[in-house]
Amino acid sequence: MSAPRVLVAGAVLGQPMGGVRRHNAELLPRLARLLDERGGGLAVLEGKERIPFELPAPIERLSSRVPASPPFARGVHETGALRAALAEARARGTPFDLVHTAHLPVPRALGVPLTLTIHDLRAIHGDVSTLARRFVAAHALRDAARGAQAFFTVSESTRAAIVEHLGVPRELVHVVPNAADHFEPLPRVICAGHPTLGSSGPDARGARDALLCLGHLEPRKNLALVLHALAHDRALPRVVFAGAAKSRHAEELDTLARSLGVRERVTFAGPFEDGDLARLYATCAAVVLPSQLEGFGIVALEAQRARAPLAIARIPALVEVAGADVPSFAPDDPVECARALRRTLLRDSNALDLDARNAARFTWDASARAWCDALCALHGAA
Repeated sequence: MSAPRVLVAGAVLGQPMGGVRRHNAELLPRLARLLDERGGGLAVLEGKERIPFELPAPIERLSSRVPASPPFARGVHETGALRAALAEARARGTPFDLVHTAHLPVPRALGVPLTLTIHDLRAIHGDVSTLARRFVAAHALRDAARGAQAFFTVSESTRAAIVEHLGVPRELVHVVPNAADHFEPLPRVICAGHPTLGSSGPDARGARDALLCLGHLEPRKNLALVLHALAHDRALPRVVFAGAAKSRHAEELDTLARSLGVRERVTFAGPFEDGDLARLYATCAAVVLPSQLEGFGIVALEAQRARAPLAIARIPALVEVAGADVPSFAPDDPVECARALRRTLLRDSNALDLDARNAARFTWDASARAWCDALCALHGAA
């Protein structure tokens, strides 16, 4: 089966580290190598913001002046830049066979098939998006559903949501999961089954002996629930929020923590480097994911790979990825959250071994192969 030459729209790939950036940083180099081995290729059209992660050969890096935001301006400029890149490639005798994007609005009338990755449907989710944004996003998603030849997503749960809400035939939606084998875990500092309830670690800025919430600080992550759980159960360990804040959400969480009387048990550690991941997971008491919405939940797999006790909100994607045996709680119930944290702090080494085996089912190499196979099948059917 021959492989296509793929042009990736990359104007928003300069975003801070998170699940979407991790997905692209791990998969694009692997996909490029597989396509090259099968006679195809991959190029990325950058925007004004340079892509901060490595795009090694055989990836071709194309430059443009497409702004990352606002979305409307990006859409207008990106369509023109993609058309120019496609025309230039045709003129030099190395045409692209398809364009891939992972953001909205999608470009139209490119003259080649378009494929789209949808990581989640947060933009139309009533609990995490405003009415005006949901209206605009719903229109953009319906437009994308009409214009794309194939769709990619990261979990079966999200595939089901795409089929239900966008009316896309299930066979057109391909699952390319995330993984967690991008870091090597360190030995755990805290012994499983011996939680440090009510204690604080020696490192005021680190995660030692603390509950760890890792990722962007934004409303859909539902971090306020953890603060309410701490207020309910005063013997729980302190919490560390590690990640970049979006808008003023860190200040909002700080205000809430003060009003609940738990501010002294909360640390805002801010953004972290990739090299910090193993240390954070090795030294925390447990990891908690209280999200209202996730398309996948890479942090869940990272925690399991590192054998860190884990508690998750009982939402479809997190249960699918982490497994039904992981302590879970309703995302609107701080009392149940506190109880789940108590349970996860008491998990023994056998349970953590099972978690690690679950995480090992997912690899970036396998996901890249699944993506490449689907693109080749689409190209062969064209």
